[in-house]
Amino acid sequence: QVQLVESGGGLVQPGGSLWLSCVASGRNFRNYVMAWFRQAPGQEREYVGRMLWSTDYADSVKGRFTISRDDAQNTVYLQMNDLRPEDTAVYYCASGPRMSRYAENYTYWGQGTQVTVSS
Repeated sequence: QVQLVESGGGLVQPGGSLWLSCVASGRNFRNYVMAWFRQAPGQEREYVGRMLWSTDYADSVKGRFTISRDDAQNTVYLQMNDLRPEDTAVYYCASGPRMSRYAENYTYWGQGTQVTVSS
């Protein structure tokens, strides 16, 4: 059974940093795109970024967020710096065979982890 499990969310002050992890199991993800999405209350799920051989980021997080992956550990990371209140959302890890910014193109999803940016 394929599973993606996120961890690392929490409460942080504006300007602070958080490090999210997503551990994948149940198949080999080495050639699969690993992506992060987020969803704030009352809003649609929003693309954050993705990584396979290279990275791609939404304009709203470019320069502040960094995605990395450790294929030996089937783990993808999201380093978030200079966090802002508008970054508050549930963050989801996703995986799929195609490089895409659209949620419908991702096959596997985690349960999400809450990130709250507030003073």
